[in-house]
Amino acid sequence: MCGIVGYAGDRDCTEVLLDSLTKLEYRGYDSAGIAVFENGKITVEKSKGELKNLRKKIEENYKPEGHCGIGHTRWATHGEPSDINSHPHGSKRVSIVHNGIIENYKDIKKFLARKGYTFESETDTETVAKLLDYYYHGDPIDAIIKTLADVRGAYALGILFKDYPDCIFSVRKDSPLIIGVGENENFIASDVPAILQYTRKYYLLEENEIATIKADRVEFCDIHRQELIKEVQESNLDMDAAEKGGYEHFMLKEIHEQTNAVKTTIAPRIVNGMPDLSECGLSIEKLKKYRKLFIVACGTAMHAGMVGKYVIEKLARTEVTVDIASEFRYRDPIIEKEDLVIVISQSGETADTKAALHLAHDRGAKVLAVVNVKGSSIAREADMVLYTHAGPEISVASTKAFSVQMSVMYLLAFEMAYAKGHIDEAECKRLTAALTDIPEKIEQTMQCEKKCKYVASKLITATSLLYIGRGLDYALSMEGSLKLKEISYIHSESYAAGELKHGTISLVEDGMPVISVATQSDLMEKMVSNIVEVKSRGAFTITVCKEGTEFSDGIMDEIIEVPALEDVLMPMLTVIPLQLVAYYTTVLKGLNVDKPRNLAKSVTVE
Repeated sequence: MCGIVGYAGDRDCTEVLLDSLTKLEYRGYDSAGIAVFENGKITVEKSKGELKNLRKKIEENYKPEGHCGIGHTRWATHGEPSDINSHPHGSKRVSIVHNGIIENYKDIKKFLARKGYTFESETDTETVAKLLDYYYHGDPIDAIIKTLADVRGAYALGILFKDYPDCIFSVRKDSPLIIGVGENENFIASDVPAILQYTRKYYLLEENEIATIKADRVEFCDIHRQELIKEVQESNLDMDAAEKGGYEHFMLKEIHEQTNAVKTTIAPRIVNGMPDLSECGLSIEKLKKYRKLFIVACGTAMHAGMVGKYVIEKLARTEVTVDIASEFRYRDPIIEKEDLVIVISQSGETADTKAALHLAHDRGAKVLAVVNVKGSSIAREADMVLYTHAGPEISVASTKAFSVQMSVMYLLAFEMAYAKGHIDEAECKRLTAALTDIPEKIEQTMQCEKKCKYVASKLITATSLLYIGRGLDYALSMEGSLKLKEISYIHSESYAAGELKHGTISLVEDGMPVISVATQSDLMEKMVSNIVEVKSRGAFTITVCKEGTEFSDGIMDEIIEVPALEDVLMPMLTVIPLQLVAYYTTVLKGLNVDKPRNLAKSVTVE
């Protein structure tokens, strides 16, 4: 969730750390800090708030001069956002930055207090720093190994020891960390974009591997001090993709990038007009045999899974259960070896989703991962992987990742329906061809942007609103509601339209906005009845529908039309105006679109 960077080389370490942390701002944070070796001591500077606050503090007060150091952007878990609770934490001999959560920090803190240690912050991280200090007797690796034996939880650590002024030590478990490799300079980072301006080469640090990073070399060992030889990876990320490219915000850029992202995700997986997912080992024979599917994800990815459920069940007549990953872990699900568990995660590092993967393996089921980030933990641990090709998604509010995740769900549904004999080859090719046309239709859908901005102007004074839909439209109303509330901070809830009379309609009052998603032909009459119900109780009605849909006069206050497709594919277009309405509502409210409060891009802790 937070951002870690580290540098050892000949450059100005402070500038490298600050520049690299800037590339990780999209991950979400509430404070920042750096620790730099300077004249034989570790100098720490940190500040609450945005990274610019730290830079200003350094410019006005004191800039550490050195060539080796670590940096961090913190998202508060233990202790409120403050200068004191900001990372790095440590003692006179040790300084660390940490992503993750230490579950037994209270026990460690009590133990260290009995040994005479005192604590300044409320964080779990400081207990790890002091524990390293306790075990340190001149051998950093020994201190790290002993500390890890006592620590329970998730962590990625960047560590400085005062006696080793040209060296960074790193170790990880359940939180990502990479080691960047340059020319006479090396790096640590929690994500590749942090180091792209310096190098594309990196090592993936596996769980409980310890890295020793100096300017001229990187060494690895395991917790038994056995040397490890690792293979250098090379990133193919486009640096321009991590820039705004003339757009005011990353979110708007990424909404417009959906045309190419969907095309890039779909095109390689269509062979002779048929969906082909064999790249990951998902054959027709395997698809025939799966008894039941579980789709497990969090947030937006879970909504893509909901779309997958509707389409797979409709076309392939195979039972699909969609679970929020954090609930799946603890409800003791009944999983058989003949089942397939599909985990969806943009980052490939989502903690609850990764734990669901482990649970599925424990029950003997195979796991298919749908992820965007190559080499991520989930991608490496799954039995089969389908990479989406969204490219870097910087805005915290996910947009293009959702569309490419849906695209994969459609390909899976079509191929499974064909494998199980519920559609013939001609129908499979027809559906696949229609999916191939989606990028062009997305581009056409972008023409509704002006209308979405106008609708957004009607929402900025709302304190609460509802999204409603039926079937596939309900899944999209869930995503629309999430997009709006996570960035505009307007209270919003989504409901199956048929549930209104079972309690929810009591919330509707004069002038309350109700956004209806109404694209499913067989449910249109019922949806219109639901819209009339809220309209008669004073709601301000906004409806997203297909072009040419006719409604009785006076029912709709505002209508946003999208190109007409067959019902099953409509979510691919319907999501566009929902994203744009959320975006423009937030812009018109003057809020930070790309970095909403309290949220992080990659949720790597429970």
